[in-house]
Amino acid sequence: MIMDEGHRSGLGIHPGVTKMYQDLRKLFWWLGMKKQISEFVYACLVYQKSKIEHQKPSGLLQPMFIP
Repeated sequence: MIMDEGHRSGLGIHPGVTKMYQDLRKLFWWLGMKKQISEFVYACLVYQKSKIEHQKPSGLLQPMFIP
């Protein structure tokens, strides 16, 4: 499948939805392409793990003042 190859290629290792779409759009196009790419990338376990690792911690929760 085209998305598998684009996702696994040495130049675009887990690039994210936008980068993968832009790279594949240069060579291919099909109806519903962007939606299929986003579903494919968000279903990738390696992508999900790398996104979690690169997000900064949310910090401590602060109590809200209620008047």
